[in-house]
Amino acid sequence: MALRLLAVGTRVPAWVQAGFADYARRLPGPYRLELTEIPQARWTRAGDLERLKREEGRRLLAAAPSAALLVALDVQGRMRSSEVLARDLGTWFASGRPVAFLVGGAEGLADECLEAASDRWSLSPLVFPHALVRVILAEQLYRAYSSLTGQPYHRGST
Repeated sequence: MALRLLAVGTRVPAWVQAGFADYARRLPGPYRLELTEIPQARWTRAGDLERLKREEGRRLLAAAPSAALLVALDVQGRMRSSEVLARDLGTWFASGRPVAFLVGGAEGLADECLEAASDRWSLSPLVFPHALVRVILAEQLYRAYSSLTGQPYHRGST
């Protein structure tokens, strides 16, 4: 079983790709982190932002593994300390289900994604560029993994 990051957007800066890859490669075996990039919905002159969000939401849910435990990254979600995230990661793994994290595009996550999610996680009350969320999420998952496995990384203040 692997952790899956399903993220809207296929054109991210090289530094985002490098940062994500650096932390993802540190997560071994069942904790490995795999990225699936979801193409952004095509903007039209009408600029129907809700349509864009719904289309991206359908794509995210279609890419999720069957019977996955879905965790929506949402500014309105529950904020966690690193210690609580480590406990939650252990609980998610104990469920025996694949775990998939949903990151929306510029317009956020569709209501269908929020409703399908078993949990909502807020990284901060701040709003981050959705590409940057990939790096933050990967680092925090690595920190949680380090805590669960007794490695020293989680004790740092970085």
